[in-house]
Amino acid sequence: MLDQPKDIHPLFDGAPQTTEFKKLRKRIVRMTREAIERYGMIENGTPKRRWLVCLSGGKDSYTLLAVLHELQWRGLLPVDLLACNLDQGQPRFPATVLPAFLEQMGVPHRIEYQDTYSIVMDKTPAGRTLCTLCSRLRRGHLYRIAREEGCSAVVLGHHRDDILETFFMNLFHGGRLATMPPKLVNEEGDLFLYRPLAHVAEADCEKFAKSMNYPIIPCDLCGSQDGLQRQQVKSILDGWEANSPGRRQIMFRALMNARPSHLLDPALFDFAGILRKSDKS
Repeated sequence: MLDQPKDIHPLFDGAPQTTEFKKLRKRIVRMTREAIERYGMIENGTPKRRWLVCLSGGKDSYTLLAVLHELQWRGLLPVDLLACNLDQGQPRFPATVLPAFLEQMGVPHRIEYQDTYSIVMDKTPAGRTLCTLCSRLRRGHLYRIAREEGCSAVVLGHHRDDILETFFMNLFHGGRLATMPPKLVNEEGDLFLYRPLAHVAEADCEKFAKSMNYPIIPCDLCGSQDGLQRQQVKSILDGWEANSPGRRQIMFRALMNARPSHLLDPALFDFAGILRKSDKS
């Protein structure tokens, strides 16, 4: 990749010139492009689409925003991008940070204020995590905004580690094999939801956003942390990775290599219909 100012999107302006960072940036861009192509996020033969790119101000959403604009800048992503931040009325949320950043970078955007924080605090029992209801309310507003802005998809910054953690949470606590899909259609059937960073490691997002010195906004301003179950799963995965480096990537590859005939779900594989050669004659 070229690194002259005229050859990059402003979101990459001032990028470190070290070989290490260039390799990191190249890897993230490549993996994002692979996910977009692998999961069919670009619809061939249709009019040019518009994506609502959700920006929380965390390391993952900054990485998502930068990489999508890099791909668009290079003619590799034929969609229009609209960044969106939903200010949910959380205490101490720095409301001016993201608008100023997006204006400076020349990124088309929409800032929406909806006080979902008060609703969550009112409805959530004491001692319970706020994240579930908060996420549901946020998703509803983002779908509404996407419709108002003529977008075909809502784009989120979930990465490989989010997907792995969700898989093990469902395995350990939900009794099912399921995780965050990289592409799905909402319940109303009118919008896609995409996760282009599905193949990207959380550590890479963190290194990238810190190297670029993006103005990171903490995710725990409301005083809540994501559920204890997710923290436990994350600790387990951290331990496995420490004992066997590369374990996360091996497990992630397994999610792309499912064999229904070697599982136990008759809805996915017709076990009753299996025949021996002699039965077929």
